[in-house]
Amino acid sequence: MVNLEEAIVGRYEARGESFEILIDPKIVKYLKEGKEVDIASHMAVEEIFKDARKGTKQSEEKIREVFGTNDIAAVARIIVQKGQVQLTTEQRHIMQENKRKQIAAIIARNAINPQTRTPHPLSRIEAAMEEAKVRIDPFKSAEAQVQDVLDALRPIIPIRFENVKIAVKLSGEDYGRCYSDINAFGRITKEEWQQDGSWIGVVEMPAGMQADFFERLGHKTKGRAETKILK
Repeated sequence: MVNLEEAIVGRYEARGESFEILIDPKIVKYLKEGKEVDIASHMAVEEIFKDARKGTKQSEEKIREVFGTNDIAAVARIIVQKGQVQLTTEQRHIMQENKRKQIAAIIARNAINPQTRTPHPLSRIEAAMEEAKVRIDPFKSAEAQVQDVLDALRPIIPIRFENVKIAVKLSGEDYGRCYSDINAFGRITKEEWQQDGSWIGVVEMPAGMQADFFERLGHKTKGRAETKILK
């Protein structure tokens, strides 16, 4: 259960009546996305209210009349998905900032400057988002907002999403140390073993991740890895 002080009001209005719940703001986005959530465990009180702040309960007859059921979890889900959620100013600010950081991180991993064909530092993307005054929806997934943010950034910085293919050559010993890391960064599109026991592979990944990839391989192999960006 969420504390009353941390809960927000979810409200649904129908047939001249209000139906309200007190719910944890952290799970609202999951409910709006249609994901399965144990909603009852995230309610401050397992009740449907007419006025949650005053503690006035809605009648069971009205609840059944509007929702076709008196199951609190089912009704609460409808209230969140179809109604309105009232965040406090502080709650909205925190959720927006967290989502802003997620979006910036996605863009930093996947985007490059097409003029230099190098990744944009995260700090530059965050500064450009601030300059563009992008609007972040605290309840919408970060992935679903990336394209709109990219469109807002283009008048400010040259940017586009692009994948890059990198050829990698490792000794047999280094291959064992690095294979899981390579898979974590991207997709191996081609690989073969050489007669000298070395491994050669082609890895496709978001262009913005290449600097971190080179750093990781360099650290794991103590500089022995050979890499080349393919055209």
